[in-house]
Amino acid sequence: MSLPRQPGIPHPRLPLPKDQPENLAVFQQWLSDAIPMVGALGISKMTRQGDSLAWQLALEPNLNDKGTGFGGALTAQTTLQGWCWVTLWLRERGIVRDVVVAEASQRFLAPVTSDYRLICTPAVPEGPTQLANKLAERGKGRIALTQQLYCGETLCLEANGSYAVLSER
Repeated sequence: MSLPRQPGIPHPRLPLPKDQPENLAVFQQWLSDAIPMVGALGISKMTRQGDSLAWQLALEPNLNDKGTGFGGALTAQTTLQGWCWVTLWLRERGIVRDVVVAEASQRFLAPVTSDYRLICTPAVPEGPTQLANKLAERGKGRIALTQQLYCGETLCLEANGSYAVLSER
């Protein structure tokens, strides 16, 4: 059961997983409680493989007036997925920090006409290592991520974002 959210009151953090991989279903439920709009985004499944975070999403809750994917919803999903990528990466390393989006951009390449998948990866392969080094040196850092949205084999949207890991409070 989720707690009602109130402006200015942070949601309680999800405890770090102890000596086991992250349970993505538990993380997704926490995410829905922490960010109320998540429940309306149509995320049906989250998976991680290597440096990739993939989501399966339903088109229906994200329809626009034309019967295709609503750009604002798709943009929110790409931004949120990048935030989740960084948050899960930190949690995997036992690090509890705040993450914020610093910059984001999207390119809409084709209409989203069916259920779809969204895949988030580092913009450059050395990005995670660079982030780890910055965190060790300065206690904060940034990483550039790319999100790609596919309907079947068609690339419909490509987004890029820069996510900042803030210093400890």
